[in-house]
Amino acid sequence: MKKILLTLALFTAVLNLSAQFPGGSGKQGGQAPSMGHVYGKITDSSNVAINGASVILLQSKYDTASKKRKEVLLKGLVTKVNGEFSFTDLPIMGQLKLKISATGYKAIEQIVSFQMKMDANAPKPSGNDPSQAMAAMSNMLNAFDKDLGNIKLKTDAKELEAVTVVSSKPLMKLDIDKKVFNVDKNIVSAGGTAVDVMRNVPSVQVDIDGNVKLRNASPQIYIEGRPTTLSLDQIPADAIESVEVITNPSAKYDASGGNAGILNIILKKNKKSGYNGNLRAGADKRGALNGGGDFNVRQGKLNFSASAMINQNKSRTTGTTDRLNLFDNPQTTVFQNNYNKTSGGFMFGRIGLDYFVTNRTTFSIAGIKVHGEFKPNETITTSTDSLYNTGKSSAYSKRFSTGKREFNASGLQLGMKHLFPKQGEELTADLNYFSGKNGGDNSYTTNYYTVNGGTKTGDFQQHLINSGTNQFLTMQTDYVKPFKTIKLETGLRAQLRKLSNINDNYVFNPNTNQFELLPSATSNYKNTDNVYAAYVSLSGSKKDFGYKIGVRAESSEYNGTLLTDNTTFKNSYPVSLFPSLFLSQKLKNKQELQFSVTRRINRPNFFQLIPFVDYTDNLNITKGNPGLKPEFTQSFEMSYSKTFKKNNNILASLYYKRTTDLITRYQDKGISPISGTEVLINTFVNANSSQAYGAELTSINYLTKWWDMTTNVNLYNSKINTDNLKNSSQDAMWSWFGKFNSNFKLPAKFSVQLSATYQSKTNLPVNTGGGGMGPGGPQQAQSSSQGYIKPTYGIDLAFKKTFLKNDAASVTLSISDIFKTRINQQYSFSEYFIQNYSRLRDPQMIRLNFAYRFGKMDMSLFKRKNNNAGGMSGATEGMQQ
Repeated sequence: MKKILLTLALFTAVLNLSAQFPGGSGKQGGQAPSMGHVYGKITDSSNVAINGASVILLQSKYDTASKKRKEVLLKGLVTKVNGEFSFTDLPIMGQLKLKISATGYKAIEQIVSFQMKMDANAPKPSGNDPSQAMAAMSNMLNAFDKDLGNIKLKTDAKELEAVTVVSSKPLMKLDIDKKVFNVDKNIVSAGGTAVDVMRNVPSVQVDIDGNVKLRNASPQIYIEGRPTTLSLDQIPADAIESVEVITNPSAKYDASGGNAGILNIILKKNKKSGYNGNLRAGADKRGALNGGGDFNVRQGKLNFSASAMINQNKSRTTGTTDRLNLFDNPQTTVFQNNYNKTSGGFMFGRIGLDYFVTNRTTFSIAGIKVHGEFKPNETITTSTDSLYNTGKSSAYSKRFSTGKREFNASGLQLGMKHLFPKQGEELTADLNYFSGKNGGDNSYTTNYYTVNGGTKTGDFQQHLINSGTNQFLTMQTDYVKPFKTIKLETGLRAQLRKLSNINDNYVFNPNTNQFELLPSATSNYKNTDNVYAAYVSLSGSKKDFGYKIGVRAESSEYNGTLLTDNTTFKNSYPVSLFPSLFLSQKLKNKQELQFSVTRRINRPNFFQLIPFVDYTDNLNITKGNPGLKPEFTQSFEMSYSKTFKKNNNILASLYYKRTTDLITRYQDKGISPISGTEVLINTFVNANSSQAYGAELTSINYLTKWWDMTTNVNLYNSKINTDNLKNSSQDAMWSWFGKFNSNFKLPAKFSVQLSATYQSKTNLPVNTGGGGMGPGGPQQAQSSSQGYIKPTYGIDLAFKKTFLKNDAASVTLSISDIFKTRINQQYSFSEYFIQNYSRLRDPQMIRLNFAYRFGKMDMSLFKRKNNNAGGMSGATEGMQQ
């Protein structure tokens, strides 16, 4: 009886299972038992385990909607360090498809099925022998446990080559309201800062002090579409992926920026699961070190990133000033020699965390820390000759200045992004808080002599102590809603800023043998500057015609207070409208025409407003003007682009800008509270208006597989109307600016970059910000609304060698301003003086930099534990992100 029961159980099981196979006699569509087990190991051709290979199982199912069978994901995982994988609880009926892929290897597929084959040579189970029945059942059950063994993946050389081609992005991309320049190939900027990157971006001009101009005016600096309080020299070059040049910003962007545009810096990102990063270090010819690193790890719902940078500075600047003072009686000739030696550096750090709440909602938080410390030391020698009827009278002085400038800042960024089910609909919200402190302690000693090398006749000593704070808060939200033929974009923004600046000027009194505060040359100042904005824009296209029309509303209020006597200054502006219009027409043969018109505003900055007078250099006395008004600019631009074979393209633009109440530098006479004599003081005023128009051409050519070239030329005319001032208006002048950049790929993984810039004779810079205002800032030439900058050019060269597996390491040698020609020479004049000025900073700078990138796809990081070994783990979810 026992033998009979075992035999009946065996055949009952077989019958029940076989009823589920296709063609079986069981009910069609019955539920298949899930008792299958598949496992194996992934290796390369050398039997070395492959970590992080993607293994998925697909199952064919009947789709009731399409009335067809389709493959759906059943299970998936990523191999462990030992290359093994295992799937359990699999359906044993029907065929499954196994797909295996790994970076750098050929993907493979194979069919998996659980077929119960009876051994023809095996004895049939007999009721007289229960062991034979048990053996038969064991063989059947073993068929549901499949060991696929070691599965070897072959290296895919073609795939690796294809990846290299895809990663080489076009050098320029044209959107309806901006130009995007990829800067990954800029090896000249390796180990440098964003200032070095901008030197090779078309349309952008960079002077020897790192001041940036866009079409001869100062642009706003953005990071990831948001204004930043970081300066360009605080952003590492190696972190930048591309630069968006927005010469005519739309209503979506902050209306500030006036007669310039926006430079939007896009940082490198890595959205791959796993961890990755890079390390870099370098030095220049003076021994100034730079170094930094970035690290990113992403798994499942979390993405963590960190970056740090340190950059030493050992700068040298030489300059001369040759002036004829016309207002002196008798007229005097002054010749000044400057030598500046600055040492110091800054550190920058950032950590960030992104949390993917769902596939559609992401929260982000990031913290920033910046610290900088500089020790400028300067020697200025001054020779003065006065011609009297009785003969020439000469004087000679030598001024020594030493000091320290320091700043500390920290920031917090919060962000939220939500994607709606409808494609293209999204909501974002951002909060950016930045707080900084700065301080300085500078001493100035001027010794007077009868002649150079003669007898000392006296001295004058100053001690300047300054400090300041900066609090900056922006809150912004944007919403995008696509409809059938148009897209709606709208948003709100509030910018709240608080600034304070304390400048205590002490003069040494030989009678008391002490430094005494000089109230007339001391300024304690604070202000608040708030801007509120809202915008709406509509964009769409019909066939090859596209448009984007919008309007932005902004109101602003400014309040300033002199703490010494509580004198207040206030400017409040009601709501102003800033419309923008963009039109685009695509033509045949990859051609496109664009037209845009915008209105913008430029509000005076802190250093232009603060009424502090800096007397530390008697040839460059500076003072702010708290009564400045904002300037308004109307801009028009038309562009034509053409793409040729092999992605060669040209972009030609015509533009016109007109500004009212232009903020410009101006010079007037005043009485020095220190010497009591009449002196010239540089300040800022509102001129009647200005206009500029010109044509710009950018050409990108891929001459061969190993040689590409970018050429940019800007021809422009500018004029300032100063009829409201005592000086006559500046004459209009035609000028041109050219930039050339060429990249060569050489054998043995060498590459070379050659770049050059040329600036013809041009008008003195207008509204370049606060350069020279305040202690310790870069000294500028005597300036007014009249004069010009003499022509200048510079050539840079860099060599790069990549090595190690997948070119993970590189060494770069760069030389900037090879021929010491990037000299800032200015000629300026007024009814008070005639002056020639020249400065040269850090010529023939040589840098050597090393970089190494690392990382791998390790899905076990941050993996959520799952008791079901064959289930969809957090690793698979991370893979699908």
